[in-house]
Amino acid sequence: MVWGVSTAGDWTSLIGLHGVRDLLAPWPWAWPALLLALLLGAAAIANFVTKRILLRGLRRLLAMLASQTGKAGIADMRVIPRLANVVPAMVISSGIGWIPDLPPALVAFVHGACQAWVVLTLALAVSHALDAANELYERRPDARNKPIKGYLQVAKIVVFALAGLSIVATLAGVKLLHLLTGLGAATAVLMLVFQDTLLSLVASVQISGDGRVRIGDWIEMPSQNADGDVIDIALHTVTVQNWDKTVTTIPTKKLISESFKNWRGMQEAGGRRIKRALYLDQSSVRFLEPEERQRLGRFVLLREYLAQKERELAEWNAGLGEDGQLPVNARRITNLGTFRAYVERYLRRHPGVHQDMTLLVRQLQPGADGIPLEIYCFTNDTRWAVYEGIQSDIFDHLLAILPEFGLRVFQQPGGADFRALLAERGGQGPLAPAS
Repeated sequence: MVWGVSTAGDWTSLIGLHGVRDLLAPWPWAWPALLLALLLGAAAIANFVTKRILLRGLRRLLAMLASQTGKAGIADMRVIPRLANVVPAMVISSGIGWIPDLPPALVAFVHGACQAWVVLTLALAVSHALDAANELYERRPDARNKPIKGYLQVAKIVVFALAGLSIVATLAGVKLLHLLTGLGAATAVLMLVFQDTLLSLVASVQISGDGRVRIGDWIEMPSQNADGDVIDIALHTVTVQNWDKTVTTIPTKKLISESFKNWRGMQEAGGRRIKRALYLDQSSVRFLEPEERQRLGRFVLLREYLAQKERELAEWNAGLGEDGQLPVNARRITNLGTFRAYVERYLRRHPGVHQDMTLLVRQLQPGADGIPLEIYCFTNDTRWAVYEGIQSDIFDHLLAILPEFGLRVFQQPGGADFRALLAERGGQGPLAPAS
């Protein structure tokens, strides 16, 4: 009973439609149809008033509060407009019982459909509220280290699952608790259906807990063709923007079950590794003559090294007595060893090389491509362009100064080499095969 109105007749009398009912008496279907149209019109009016008047005023009020407090995004809240969709359903659900001559099954169905719509609307509103909470959380400075998007997606799944069960229970006319009890027997099936979701949830918890991947990290995962920055961490996928501006999505569970490389340690350490070798021609390695040692003494970086080396070798050779006078027995300075000492001292003074990290100049095992002289050091700037510039500057200098030591870079002969060889032979034609 509402305001003393308990029947459709009392309700029509209250709003002055009793005479209209008498006029429509010859047509039994006309009166319920008129009341149904009035009910739908009332629902439409309620929807208009709620969305066009109340919500518009509320948006203006929120915009004023946002401008006064300096907090952006308050006026963009989508939860309240979503909740406004409940009003027409509540009007229809409340008024459908007042319409006479409707089948009870139809009235029950309309009640159930309205309740299902209300539940769905509330679930969508909660989903938008979780999105808004995530947006607010991402404004925090430490949000990229501990993302909560995966947890919120799990909460959404739970909300929509409960909403779906509630809608089914409402339309079927059973209690939600009884429906949940019946689903206990289908747990194994649900585990199978949501297997990927559960694995992704566990992976998200591990990733967020140990911080192995964060938004902004540079990761490299060849098995997934991913090499770039992490731009999003969700429940099921981790999104990586590659250096060629393509986007790769990696299943979250892959970051637990498979190996990948995270370059965050390099960025946090402040040094990026250079590991590259110069391949030297083995036939150009020899002992230095006295005049060559004197000429190389002009290098500031080598003066102390050459003086110390000459004293060391002189003491060693003196210990051999007369045998030390023979070149075959004496220890002598090589051009390769002198060049290696020069490279190390050059790197020690280079402004772009990190002096507090490992710095090596080592000779690797000779092979068919010559003698590899490897440079192993770290730049003091991890930015890609700066790193490449420092590395190129180092090797430009080493390649240019290599002839000063009588060394040559090994490379496969090309067309220019063959033309030069033919020119030296005076155009005598092709070389004769070796006998």
